[in-house]
Amino acid sequence: MTYGEQEEFARRWAEAIVGTSYVPIGRRVLTKHLLGLTRRLVEAALAVEFVPALGRQIGVDMVAAHFTGTETLRETLALIAEELPGLLGSAPPGVDAAGRVAQLVASMAAGYAGALRERSLDEQDAIYRAGLRARRQAEQALAASEAKFRAMFTEAAIGIGIADLDGNITDANPELQRMFGYTLEEFTQLNVVRSMIHPDDAPSVWETYGELVRGERDHFRMEKRYYRSDGSEIWTQLTVSLVRDEAGAPAYQVALLQDISERHRLQEKLEYQAYHDPLTALANRQMVTERLGKIFAAPAGQRRVGLCFLDLDGFKVVNDSLGHDVGDQLLKTVASRLTRCCGEEHLVGRMGGDEFVIVVEDTGGKADVAALADEVLAAVVEPVRVGDHELSVTTSIGVVEQAVAETNPEDLLQAADITMYQAKHNGKARCVMYDRNRNDSEVRRFTLSATMLAAVERGEFFVEYQPLAALADRALLGVEALVRWRHPRFGVLGPERFVGLAAESGSIVQLGHWVLARACQQARVWRDAFGDAAPFVSVNLAPRQLHEPTLVTDIGKILDDNQLHPSSLHLELTEQALIGDETGPLTVLTKLHRLGVRIALDDFGTGYWNLPDLRRLPLHELKLAGSFAVGLQSPCPVVDQRIVAALVDLAHALELTVTAEGIETPAQLEHFREVGCDVGQGSLFAPPSAAEQIDALFRAASPLCGIRREDISREDISREAL
Repeated sequence: MTYGEQEEFARRWAEAIVGTSYVPIGRRVLTKHLLGLTRRLVEAALAVEFVPALGRQIGVDMVAAHFTGTETLRETLALIAEELPGLLGSAPPGVDAAGRVAQLVASMAAGYAGALRERSLDEQDAIYRAGLRARRQAEQALAASEAKFRAMFTEAAIGIGIADLDGNITDANPELQRMFGYTLEEFTQLNVVRSMIHPDDAPSVWETYGELVRGERDHFRMEKRYYRSDGSEIWTQLTVSLVRDEAGAPAYQVALLQDISERHRLQEKLEYQAYHDPLTALANRQMVTERLGKIFAAPAGQRRVGLCFLDLDGFKVVNDSLGHDVGDQLLKTVASRLTRCCGEEHLVGRMGGDEFVIVVEDTGGKADVAALADEVLAAVVEPVRVGDHELSVTTSIGVVEQAVAETNPEDLLQAADITMYQAKHNGKARCVMYDRNRNDSEVRRFTLSATMLAAVERGEFFVEYQPLAALADRALLGVEALVRWRHPRFGVLGPERFVGLAAESGSIVQLGHWVLARACQQARVWRDAFGDAAPFVSVNLAPRQLHEPTLVTDIGKILDDNQLHPSSLHLELTEQALIGDETGPLTVLTKLHRLGVRIALDDFGTGYWNLPDLRRLPLHELKLAGSFAVGLQSPCPVVDQRIVAALVDLAHALELTVTAEGIETPAQLEHFREVGCDVGQGSLFAPPSAAEQIDALFRAASPLCGIRREDISREDISREAL
């Protein structure tokens, strides 16, 4: 919002409120004053996090500047709500300008009402003190003081009533008569205790009143409802004071009443807005949270509680394709159906977006909540007509039902949320009941996913290396780098526990880069120690990494930083990384091939790869899946051996090296060697080990076969052990 737009907004603001309050300043000065408030409004509306206190202070400052007319607040809020959202321009990411302005209007109104209330109370106190002074002066100089008191009493802008100690009203000023619709004669027929009681009065109201007329207190102040003469209600700010005689004994009582019905309605509206979703009129997150807090604050005993957490399936598609207006109408319809299913018995709330919850108190067991969830599923799936569109919508529901003593509000919501996502993963349009073991597993998954990048920075990951041996003479050729996670809570985790999560979250890119860098650093150490006899390092490459635009550049830099020839690095990728019509991965592999890095196709034979397409890939090696090793146990079925032999022949025809994975027995080794496999990998040669243990294998300089982890963990490895 430019400075000129702010000036124009302030000018229109001044035009809207001029004359609504008695403020003796010119329009130009008024505009200048409102320009300062406008700037603060814009800053509050565009803040990344909304601070209600900023809006409340603007409302307080308006009252402080004497803008206290009834129309002033109405015109101000209307102008801000209607015009400010369109003038704000580009809001920060995640900030809804219209919603922010609505919050700002509410906080301004609350600040204005609070300040006006305090101002009114001060005026009431001033009037009260004036009344006492007038009464004392009346005792000293009856004629003069009576005239002054009557002038104040008659012309006061708030209602004033006088009653004896029995509660009989003896006098009422014109404003009080106007407020209640009674004449003075009618007022004098009323008794405070008998006629002015409201059925919703708290017992403490009349206990306090009793203390006053007995002389145990001099005054009290409270908000109280009354009935007017026509039966309608009026909210008042009531101040009652006891007047004592010269001896200090109670003489009579004076009541000051200000009509605060308008302010009270505003407060009720603001309170409603604070606890209800503006679109669907359902309970919002705040109300749901507080209701759960009350449930768990009460004595638990044998009480049980249920929670249904709903998320509409495919709602984003509706918003993106048909527009947010259609999406909003759909949400309203769903809200109406949920309310119809639950009635007044259960609390239905919207947590935000297309997420809803149903709180079920004092359930009779899981069957109660499951039946409600099934009813909701059936109600939501009915077609929805929005304008010219007939929409079919389904929902996924996570259902939790537990004893109150066994959980808390936060865990209950989290469990329902996680269970809802399980319903999504299971095919959507269904409800899934909470299972503690499954939930704990999902929490562990989310924990690992959320902390993975930080774990890389903290150095919790490490690399083990498994040897790759030539089948002809069992000579150590290279090693495959295998990442592990030394988790402070779950212990050492293998890649099967976290690589999939890393791929889902995208952190596989950072983790993969770390493994590449660490493996190449170790390759440099081996190159310095063993020269040309040093092993190559083979590193797995995730499909997501092939889509990184800087992958080739990053690998080249890692090789340069460690002064390694590109052939020292082998990259392994699965068939999954190359399935599809995209040319990007193939282009990346071609660039790596030209760089001199060797490429291996890992786990070959487990997917649906089109064998002739192997000719177009820049490959150097095929790694047969470990399942082939299982088929080559002794005695070996002829068909299994022929299949492996055919794959080896195909690879050799394409001038590719063949590596057999999962070799665990001498029989498997012999079968793979017979069919012509070039390289082997498996526990028969050596398990994955630390780099220091690979050093020991090299220094032993013997063929690899039958090495156990306990053997290579010794500092000195004898030739007999190999």
